[in-house]
Amino acid sequence: MDDSGTRVRARRGASGASEPIDIDGLVARFGDRTATIAVIGLGYVGLPLMRAAAERGFHALGFDVDRAKVDTLNAGGSYIRHISPECIAELRHTGRLAATADFSRLGEADAIILCVPTPLTRQREPDLTFVVRTTESVAPHLRRGQLVVLESTTYPGTTRDVMQPILEQSGLRSGRDFFLAYSPEREDPGNADFGTRDIPKVVGGDGPEALRLACALYDQVVTRTVPVSSLQVAEAVKLTENIFRSVNIALVNELKTVFEAMGIDVWEVIEAAKTKPFGYMPFYPGPGLGGHCIPIDPFYLTWKAREFNIATRFIELAGEVNTAMPQRVVDKAVEALSERAGRALKGARALVIGVAYKKNVDDTRESPALKIMELLERRGAKVGFHDPFVPEIPPTREHPEFAGRRSVPLTAAALREFDLAIICTDHDSVDYALLIDSCALTIDTRNACARRGLCGERLVKA
Repeated sequence: MDDSGTRVRARRGASGASEPIDIDGLVARFGDRTATIAVIGLGYVGLPLMRAAAERGFHALGFDVDRAKVDTLNAGGSYIRHISPECIAELRHTGRLAATADFSRLGEADAIILCVPTPLTRQREPDLTFVVRTTESVAPHLRRGQLVVLESTTYPGTTRDVMQPILEQSGLRSGRDFFLAYSPEREDPGNADFGTRDIPKVVGGDGPEALRLACALYDQVVTRTVPVSSLQVAEAVKLTENIFRSVNIALVNELKTVFEAMGIDVWEVIEAAKTKPFGYMPFYPGPGLGGHCIPIDPFYLTWKAREFNIATRFIELAGEVNTAMPQRVVDKAVEALSERAGRALKGARALVIGVAYKKNVDDTRESPALKIMELLERRGAKVGFHDPFVPEIPPTREHPEFAGRRSVPLTAAALREFDLAIICTDHDSVDYALLIDSCALTIDTRNACARRGLCGERLVKA
């Protein structure tokens, strides 16, 4: 590298000649948006990122092993509710967006961004299968001068210790032939205030050149980049954000149990507490944690901490509290049915309102509603669901038995067929007045009815 840090000599080839990598030229292509950006994994993170890059003028080339997704996008359609088909069709028409399942086309890209799932195993340990397999698919097509970025949430050290050795099996070296970076996704599906482009991107690189290139790329896509000193720091940032939320949600879930025993409404307490303009941030109780981040990310750090003989008791306790919430909801249903209707849960018909993991989205990943449905059926209840955003439950790793089950229409006649309804997800478009008027018993885990001024003998907070 010369004193300016802008040109790097590539590894000598068979001829003994060395080829310079023009970092300034790549920075310029990112700056004028003439670069091609490859995004691997076109789900709830990858597709919004690809759309944002294309809207900013880049040629965005998406890769996915799911040919149905590829075909939908190339036909100008969308399979994610908050990304309109019209938007995809327009980007297809301009030629700035395309999708493929052919990984040999990775050589066309100046930057390759991996947005693949990082779930847990049944033993609640990190499952990097998707990261490893995707990296193995990238390595044969890697060329000199490319930037490779991992966005998947993971434990500190993954990019350096897992991805880098696989990529270097190509014969190319990080920091010399290609450039490796990590930038954690911060996507919040359904958030009307903060889309992909509005959320600052934390960026860490394997060396100063990788960091410079990653910042140059994301500077053109998002409102602000936040460079940090290493790959590991960037990986730790994402875990910290979601552990913070997990711990605080666990706290209010525990407070809810305590205050309920005292006859105190935790929702009223939170509303009053959040009027303090400093030193307090409101978090809200619920039926459990959902989504791909908060229920999973803390366990990535607890697993990695064991390598250093450190017990993460605080984080694990929060996980235990949050994981126990679905069972608490079912216990509340048993109690309410016995007290209000004089009957057992076994044989009762239960309607779960909302199976998406959060309001106003169609994403069911790690949804606590699915666990609640499982627990209800174990107790002998006959379970249906209503969700205006999820007409049919998709296949999931933890609950394949619910795949294909269809949403029940929310009508007075349909509601009268159920012995109780449980509000698990507080979608705005649900008619809650109709629900509590027509169903014999409604259990509200989200305070959805009270927030709308609804009350009645048929309504129970949980």
